[in-house]
Amino acid sequence: MKVRASVIKEIFRKSIHLCSGLVPLFLALFYWPVIILLICAVVIYSICEILRLKGHSVPIVSIITETAARKRDEDKFVLGPVTLVIGILIAALVLPPEPAKIGIFALAFGDGCASLVGKLIGRVKIPHMGGKTLEGCLGCFTAVFIATLAVSHNPLVSLYIALVTMCIEVLPLFDFDNILIPICVGTFYGLITGIIPFPF
Repeated sequence: MKVRASVIKEIFRKSIHLCSGLVPLFLALFYWPVIILLICAVVIYSICEILRLKGHSVPIVSIITETAARKRDEDKFVLGPVTLVIGILIAALVLPPEPAKIGIFALAFGDGCASLVGKLIGRVKIPHMGGKTLEGCLGCFTAVFIATLAVSHNPLVSLYIALVTMCIEVLPLFDFDNILIPICVGTFYGLITGIIPFPF
């Protein structure tokens, strides 16, 4: 029963993560309004979390946070949504549109699928990686390869991007992979495709 509840919690949590894959579409249509909304979302969420920790439940926001929070986040500020939005914001602000899109897709689909696959069918634990599984890594690799291929139409580039994302995602970075993945993967994509010029 505990395992089932844990899986349901992970599916709910990562469904929010996967929805961030829609952000590049909205950025392409309404760039600055989306940037402003994302900043507002971080500020409002942070205020709601501070209030929740002080014992003042905020309708809807606190319920969603408590439902999605992992065991390690109990009675703590749940940082995941903040790092998720910050990673997306930095990628959108500092990278050209296509690399930013790839970075955000890597975060949304790669990190999202890694957790879901790991929870649902993960059996082979990777040593010293905070409980991450080989199956989760392969889920991440597959999701990012498909997402990158859909944008770049280049199998070799997609392979490189999937490998880099998988290598970052498997590290025990906790919620800070939400920041590193979109920035590092997007930058790497820009460099290997020539969209971002090498600095030397």
